[in-house]
Amino acid sequence: MKPLLRQISLTTNRLTRFYSYRMSSESPSYTKKIQSALSDASLKLNHTCLRIKDPQRSVDFYKSKFGMELLGHKKFPEMKFDLYFLSFPKSDLKHNKEGEVDVFCERGILELTHNYGSESDPEFKVNNGNEEPYRGFGHICFSVADIEKTCADLEAKDVAFKKKLTDGRQKNIAFALDPDGYWIELVAYNRPDQATTHSDVGYRFNHTMIRVKDAQKSLHFYQNVLGMKLLDVSKHENAKFTLYFLSYKPDEPRWSQEGVLELTHNWGTESDPEFKYHNGNEKPQGYGHVCISCEDPETLCKEIETQYGDQIAWGVKYNQGKMKNLAFIKDPDGYAIEVVPHGLCC
Repeated sequence: MKPLLRQISLTTNRLTRFYSYRMSSESPSYTKKIQSALSDASLKLNHTCLRIKDPQRSVDFYKSKFGMELLGHKKFPEMKFDLYFLSFPKSDLKHNKEGEVDVFCERGILELTHNYGSESDPEFKVNNGNEEPYRGFGHICFSVADIEKTCADLEAKDVAFKKKLTDGRQKNIAFALDPDGYWIELVAYNRPDQATTHSDVGYRFNHTMIRVKDAQKSLHFYQNVLGMKLLDVSKHENAKFTLYFLSYKPDEPRWSQEGVLELTHNWGTESDPEFKYHNGNEKPQGYGHVCISCEDPETLCKEIETQYGDQIAWGVKYNQGKMKNLAFIKDPDGYAIEVVPHGLCC
């Protein structure tokens, strides 16, 4: 009887996996096109949010090591958190109705979120997204004109590296580490495979990388629902992964842009019903979200609700949370995308 019971159990497990996969493969593929996203020239990939342990340490790191500027510091004492908005130097910054820099009307913004008390908690540690079993978010990426000089300057400033230019097989990229262990990829926007050379404009906050389970579902979501354009696909046969780069500026070279989203797909995850990436907002927390901004997010959010109904999950629907005039939508992997208007005052 024992072999028979074992065989029945194995058969049951196979059927469970089959039907789980079938249900997964039949779940929403996000093929409906949201016209208010596809036709909105004001859409921008505005910022990336990372939770931090110590704001003084992290803000100083990005300012002193990379030359970023603090554009805004927004305090929410009743909810016990603060937001710090940083950017590489920009000219002609717009201002909101309160006379502050409109941090929601730019590309290439880094938002650091500090929850009160974490800096004095010796046990507190953020999840950087690259350690098992909590992988999901991968890194932010800064592009520069001269990567060798940049890396040498950072080493002279005692910046720690996960990977130096001389490490590994890829000699044209490096990964620095911020105070919380987040990875910062460093690449050159002047590349040997490109005919055009770009003048040195300093650092650019080029892209944010997240890992995705099903590349096609994620591509459909970001292109059809949020209106992004596919810039480039980089396939790596030996390592069995593919990179997809999207943005709202399809006519500009990828590496010299700000506001690019990189989706990393490790082959085979889409066919594993048990596989799931960590979205950064479940414990242990770290990465928070990317944010898209536009002139009329309410219309965008209403059309998404009308077209997709319960097929798309929301963290907060537009204007329905404690903080008004914003929404949080969830992508196929459960990553959060904030949606805000230009000029938002908070």
